[in-house]
Amino acid sequence: MVVLAASIISKSGKALVSRQYVDMSRIRIEGLLAAFPKLVGTGKQHTYLETESVRYVYQPIEGLYLLLITNKQSNILEDLDTLRLLSKLVPEYSALDEDSICKTAFELIFAFDEAISLGNKENVTVQQVKQYCEMESHEEKAHKLMMQSKINDTKDVMKKRANELDKIRMEKGKLDKGYSSISGPRVIEKTFSDMNITGTGFGSGSSVSTDMDSFVSKPKGGRPSAAAAAPGKGLGMKLGKSQKTNQFIESLKAEGEVILEDAQPSSVSRSSPLLPSDPITVTIEEKLNVTVKRDGGVNNFDVQGTLALQVINDADGFIQLQIENQDVSGLSFKTHPNINKELFNSQQIVGAKDPNRPFPSGQNETPLVKWRIQGMNESSLPLSVNCWPSVSGNETYVNIEYEASEMFDLNNVVITIPLPALREAPTVKQIDGEWKYDPRNSVLEWSILLIDQSNRSGSMEFIVPPADPSTFFPISIGFAASNTFSDLKVTGINPLKEGNPPKYAQRVRLVASNYQIV
Repeated sequence: MVVLAASIISKSGKALVSRQYVDMSRIRIEGLLAAFPKLVGTGKQHTYLETESVRYVYQPIEGLYLLLITNKQSNILEDLDTLRLLSKLVPEYSALDEDSICKTAFELIFAFDEAISLGNKENVTVQQVKQYCEMESHEEKAHKLMMQSKINDTKDVMKKRANELDKIRMEKGKLDKGYSSISGPRVIEKTFSDMNITGTGFGSGSSVSTDMDSFVSKPKGGRPSAAAAAPGKGLGMKLGKSQKTNQFIESLKAEGEVILEDAQPSSVSRSSPLLPSDPITVTIEEKLNVTVKRDGGVNNFDVQGTLALQVINDADGFIQLQIENQDVSGLSFKTHPNINKELFNSQQIVGAKDPNRPFPSGQNETPLVKWRIQGMNESSLPLSVNCWPSVSGNETYVNIEYEASEMFDLNNVVITIPLPALREAPTVKQIDGEWKYDPRNSVLEWSILLIDQSNRSGSMEFIVPPADPSTFFPISIGFAASNTFSDLKVTGINPLKEGNPPKYAQRVRLVASNYQIV
């Protein structure tokens, strides 16, 4: 006996659950299941049907069919015995209606696997199948405990770091208060003027010096208010509020409420951003501006990239960046006016014209190099999306599929499809991923957390009331990736003064800034 597939289908032939025990394509099994209702005669009491290639052994269960597809050489008595066992298992796991069957599909498949192995019936009872399916795993428990322990350790580290930041803020507030009360506003102005003199090593009038000025001017604008009639009070009140907020959050946790850990230091981060752990940070980002025609072809395909530098300390600003990139057709670079263009063009080194002047330091990133890629065709798209709306009677069936390029692994993919005005959410029949209906904006959001080698293609099908096909356009797409078209990266940092090369971090990302199917 060889069972090819065990399935539960509706009276119309719609497959609700199907488990195949031999290699069989999806089109093949769907064709066999769709043909079955046409072969069943009304008023007949047979429990099997035969075609030229397979045998159907079936049993009606209320408004559904429990169906075995076997080869014609199988033993009909063993087939019926297997069918009786499955008919007893189905009510143990689900109510006999379409919604319940779909909700418990995996439980039914696991039960079918315990009853049938490699197409042959196992010598088991209903109680044994239930016991096997409910069997606990010691390895699974140990894994869950280990993961929970890691989560708890991470939360403890986050709490400790938040407390350290609170202490730093309090100490900084005390120092600022004491300094302003002794020196007075004039000394503060002089101090910031000195900072302005030491920080303008990149010259005036350029975008780099503008970034440095903006970094200096923020404290300059904030200090006079702190040095007014009640110096330091505003800061003290903020710290008190932060402590009360922390106590309130802790009390909620004690009562069992789930609190996001990143909400605790939010009041601190608004006024004093968290310092980077590395003294130098290089950010390489490419933004996509893409407009694709719904029937094929590209209206616009523009890639714009930026290399930005953030230096925390002034002493680390005397550096040069060694870069490399892939040779891409249509790639053109632009450097900042204060960058040595000859050095960049000949050796791909990003350095200042005047080596005695450091790069600006502070919390703001300074853009040094920009580039653009033009002239790419449709084959270079990271993600292609096709939408096929079709009206059938009083319903519109919309099939959407995506295909991702092998070049990129895409994160946090969101495909937003506009919908006609609806009274209720659309009926999603099939989807690879997750979906969310936004009634306020009348859009359906299809989300895929990660697209990699395992899911380079996927599809979704949903039903709405009759609508014009153009209603479902333009489709907007958002995603991010950890590599870029130019593959530009920093391979090393060369210090201009004696000493070891400073540590640096490098962040590379590709972002879909404006990606639409029109």
